Amino acid sequence: MQIESIEIKNYRVFHNTKMKNLPRMVVLIGANGTGKSTLFDVFAFLKDALLMNVGKAVAKRGGWNELTSRGFAEEPIELTLQFRLEITGHERLVSYLLRIELNEKGQPVVAREILRYKRSSYGAPFHFLDFSFGRGYAITNEEDFSKADKELNREEQALDSQDILAIKGLGQFERFKAARAFRSMVENWHISDFHISDARPSVEDGYAEHLSARGDNMAQVAQYLYNYHPEKFNQVLTTMERRVPGVNRVEAKPLEDGRLALRFGDRNFKDPFIARFVSDGTIKMFAYLLLLYDPKPFPILAIEEPENQLYPEFLQELAEEFRGYATRGGQVFVSTHSPDFLNALKLEEIYCLRKNLGFTTIVRASEDSTLQSLIAAGDLPGYLWKQNLFEGLMK
Repeated sequence: MQIESIEIKNYRVFHNTKMKNLPRMVVLIGANGTGKSTLFDVFAFLKDALLMNVGKAVAKRGGWNELTSRGFAEEPIELTLQFRLEITGHERLVSYLLRIELNEKGQPVVAREILRYKRSSYGAPFHFLDFSFGRGYAITNEEDFSKADKELNREEQALDSQDILAIKGLGQFERFKAARAFRSMVENWHISDFHISDARPSVEDGYAEHLSARGDNMAQVAQYLYNYHPEKFNQVLTTMERRVPGVNRVEAKPLEDGRLALRFGDRNFKDPFIARFVSDGTIKMFAYLLLLYDPKPFPILAIEEPENQLYPEFLQELAEEFRGYATRGGQVFVSTHSPDFLNALKLEEIYCLRKNLGFTTIVRASEDSTLQSLIAAGDLPGYLWKQNLFEGLMK
């Protein structure tokens, strides 16, 4: 599954913004305040709206007036995603639309939620799920492409509340194919909010299959990989040895009180160092490798400024590993200010955010003919960025 386009209306600095023809690896550049973090928050908002409902997702971000574009609080928030989805052997370009507005009591509710795609090469996209203000319908035999539209089974539903997403309930059932697949994608994407201070302490014994957004279960994930996916754990160790000179082993050591502590071995010392004594860069690199060598890649992996605390020499290799992750099945979104990281990228992977009159638009770098010519002549994106040659896209 891959997101191909995103359209955002009335969400903070994105009053009317669209990204299209998205590759499997998307890298965002732009000045501070242009909305790189806000784009990632759109993903986080959709996940929160699914898990906590729309009202709580809005409240978590300071309320309606803080979330909507400045001066447009009376307008609805509207998010539209297009993504590729295979349904019973047929790949379809599916659209998901979510429109949120205030009801008469000033509470955010789902004014419209649609999941649609074309059933054949011709005609308009068919609505397989369509809800407004807590009521609507979903199609139960959408995968039966031999049937005419009028022969599809339409199941009417009423939700418990108007701020609940229809995909939350219907996506639990096998008979709603597209809703189930989209819900699974949103539930399982990873928007990193990594904090080194959270990753250092020892944690309760046990295991965790995937790294949490804050990275506070690193030791448990390391233990899980060591026990159940030793080949992946060895890949992490091999890469750590290459990236962090001196590190030749990592272990999740059980403590007497039942907690786990990460210990990093240095070939120059007999005893390994516990995580709280190693550098920030070592901890962060290990966290990224646990993400990138996860046996089951997240459908979406979003990471802000991976260059922080890392040695510049390693950033081009890290960019290549992000691309490898995307090739294995997880679409990657990264924001960066690093020329070294950009030097490992293709021009079509770079998207530039620019702010004008308080609102942001997003432009694909490969749409600029000057940049295309310079790259064709052998220049690298990072050096062009450092020379301010992306400036035309940023104004």
